[in-house]
Amino acid sequence: MTHTELNTFCAALPQTTHVVQWGNADVYKVGGKVFAIIGMGETGDTVTFKASEMAFEILSDSPGLRPAPYMASRGLKWIQHYGPPGLSDDSLRDHIKASYDMVLAKLTRKKRAELGL
Repeated sequence: MTHTELNTFCAALPQTTHVVQWGNADVYKVGGKVFAIIGMGETGDTVTFKASEMAFEILSDSPGLRPAPYMASRGLKWIQHYGPPGLSDDSLRDHIKASYDMVLAKLTRKKRAELGL
């Protein structure tokens, strides 16, 4: 997926907000909590997303993927897609959507209600 396609996909998820921070990375949030970061890393051509415990274990050893620098070093289960072969476009979309869903599930009922979710 191109940078533009990734931005379009993330922005289309309900009640998503977008900010540019951390060295011009596109940061996507729901309820003020990050679920995807596009454009961080040495090349700027990366996608970082939250992963379930099982997905983290499986994806951590896959070519083109790694535990996200900084986040994983603090015990957080985040994966960075940094190069080929990485994930297919469909799989990458699925993992970003799963990240969104995990972050959304952690929001309080009150916050989800405020967002209409």
